[in-house]
Amino acid sequence: MTMFGYNVLGFGGGSPPPILYNVQSLVIAGGGSGGSGYRSGGGGAGGYRNSFASETSGRNSSTESVLELTTGDTYTITVGGGGASGGSDQAGVKGTDSVFASITSLGGGRGGAYGGNAPAGQYGSGGGGGHGGGNGASGTAGQGFDGGVATDAGGNQQGAGGGGAGANGEEGGKSSGGGDGGVGLASAINGSTTRSGGGGGGAYENGAATQGGSGGGGAGGYQSNNANLAAGGDNTGGGGGGSAWAGNTSGTEGGSGIVIVRVATSDYSGTFSGGNGSGGDLSPTTSGSDTILTFLDSGTYTA
Repeated sequence: MTMFGYNVLGFGGGSPPPILYNVQSLVIAGGGSGGSGYRSGGGGAGGYRNSFASETSGRNSSTESVLELTTGDTYTITVGGGGASGGSDQAGVKGTDSVFASITSLGGGRGGAYGGNAPAGQYGSGGGGGHGGGNGASGTAGQGFDGGVATDAGGNQQGAGGGGAGANGEEGGKSSGGGDGGVGLASAINGSTTRSGGGGGGAYENGAATQGGSGGGGAGGYQSNNANLAAGGDNTGGGGGGSAWAGNTSGTEGGSGIVIVRVATSDYSGTFSGGNGSGGDLSPTTSGSDTILTFLDSGTYTA
């Protein structure tokens, strides 16, 4: 007897069709680092792609379609690192992309250096411009917002904020100080957490220190001692803060990304590797009828 083109008794030609099931995921790339030197721009947040429930994805876009996995296939999860420290008076470094199956989230943008634009490129969220009228870089549709512009304000331009998943970075040069990083977005895929905030721009004159965007964005430096300067948060995809002073010889690192996979427990295979941040296996958790795998670094999942 045959059904659907293959022999149900195991005799004759044809193979049974693959068994497929859906998974929801949140894929966040590493954040870009802030620029180095005098009043530089904040780093952009890592790209934010979300298919959980009806939650917002990056750049305030609609929830992405869920992935369909094939039983028995192994899928590689790549968790992007944050952009490393840049050299003295240089733009920051792009964050590394995060990947799960066919989903790629782009690394966050580079914060601009003194007197310069944030370098253009393909980023999740764009980095902020540096002092001297520097433009911010653009983010990507469905992933994140643009970096801010360091506008001319009577010669007192400040570093602009990096873009976040939920908003553009603020402009620099305003009398209240540099530009804050753009805010991130919250997801309840494994507990309510905000991630992918942009880094704050460096500020020297006329105002208070800048803040990183909610969701792991690093604060910008302030005054000649670079007070408050901070890196992006680990496993948030947050952008690094921009330097305020030329004596700082390195940019501020972006935060590493994260990949979260949520599957119905009735479909869950129990086969995975890596992912816990120290080279061993991660520990799955459950919520209602679902099992959740939270990859803090790269690993695999077999469907």
